[in-house]
Amino acid sequence: MRTEQTVAQRLASVAADVARDGLAAELREDVARRILDVLGNSLAAADQPAARAVTTVATSWGGSEQATAIGSGARLPAPAAALVNGTLAHSLDFDDTHLPSVLHPSSSVIPAALAVAEATDASGPALLDAAGMGIEVTVRLGMGGYDRRLGNSVFFDRGQHATSICGAVGSAVAAAMLAGLDEKGITDAIGIAASMGAGLLEANRTGGTVKRMHCGWAAHSGVVAAQLAQNGLTGPPTVIEGRFGFLHAFCGDAADVNAVTEGLGEHWELPGIFFKPYPCNHFTHAGIDAALQLRADGITPEDIVEIELGVPTPVLRTIAEPPEAKARPESGYHAAFSGPFTLAAALVGGGGLGVGHEDFTDEASRDKTRLAIAEKVRCVADARCDEIFPNQFPAVVRVSLRDGTRKEVRIDVNRGGPGRPLSPEELALKFTTNAERLLDEATAGEVATAAYALPSGGSLTALMSLVG
Repeated sequence: MRTEQTVAQRLASVAADVARDGLAAELREDVARRILDVLGNSLAAADQPAARAVTTVATSWGGSEQATAIGSGARLPAPAAALVNGTLAHSLDFDDTHLPSVLHPSSSVIPAALAVAEATDASGPALLDAAGMGIEVTVRLGMGGYDRRLGNSVFFDRGQHATSICGAVGSAVAAAMLAGLDEKGITDAIGIAASMGAGLLEANRTGGTVKRMHCGWAAHSGVVAAQLAQNGLTGPPTVIEGRFGFLHAFCGDAADVNAVTEGLGEHWELPGIFFKPYPCNHFTHAGIDAALQLRADGITPEDIVEIELGVPTPVLRTIAEPPEAKARPESGYHAAFSGPFTLAAALVGGGGLGVGHEDFTDEASRDKTRLAIAEKVRCVADARCDEIFPNQFPAVVRVSLRDGTRKEVRIDVNRGGPGRPLSPEELALKFTTNAERLLDEATAGEVATAAYALPSGGSLTALMSLVG
């Protein structure tokens, strides 16, 4: 008879403890900031075609009015609301990032937690506890797929979207906690959700909008998994580490099972998760920072003859290949995954915190000035960047100028993480810039106030009524 806890049982045990005892105050405050970040990203994405498509489908399903679909005014069953809101949260690629697992945890877990919290009339602190634990589970599963010898996520190296694959399980933990499941029930929810996680990254390379709904599907899966567990469906207790379990199936022999539970409940990855300053693929951010530095140094696009963008070798597949498509992206969304285009956007102007939503419209993707600069960019692997990746997503930009000189700017530490955190004012600017694409200034301010009141028992109903 097995006496030691399996990985799923260990995760469930800590989740049950957190549901009973609550997270530390500073962790609850961190989750509240992430909820506000997700809400801002979601409001900004409400008019995106992919978001409208998912909202239309989910609304057509009908069902009980349990939770808010952000930006639409609709009230949907909790799984459907989670699908819509997770799609919104990830649609603009503005969501937070954990390193070195290379995934975006909040965009699936928080929509799942919000939906179930509304359906169950949970308190603000209970919502924060569940979302925080779900995020922690998500990134720890991602760490289980990080191969130190490879220096990269095995999920990512195989073209698998760890964000949605691991996010389905983290979402299930959060949903199960809010549904009041005990340790056994949470274990079953993990076991069920592990069969639901999915997502391929080919859209990053060659097009398609399906990636935008990956976090929505993960959130939807997590809510459904918790509901099924609550009604008697069970999952294998060895679902994470077993021979035919989650880590081996996705990552094979490179999986690191110990990374999932090492220090669990004592050390929290949660506070170190990066907030994104720019609404584009995170691999492009250091190149943007370098370009902004060149602008600050007085270099203009007219001064530049050639540009070399050096990045970690694994990053090339996402932001540099195929080179023709990256130099001339087919849409604003695909421009957000282009190293050459994002660098050009930063050199030309940019809004927000340096590069903003206006840089990734379909119109901007056809802008002759940006495209002319993007055509000058040659993307290469850089040895120093390889040494740092994926603990950071570094880059080096080298420009050859018309006067015959060369200039180099190297960025080793990404903006928005523990090494270069966004200030409270910058986080506020990010939220208001996002929210005011749909809400007026006064309402956006009320949303921020309501989100920051959650740790002290603020009303979730009041918060969601402002974003519906």
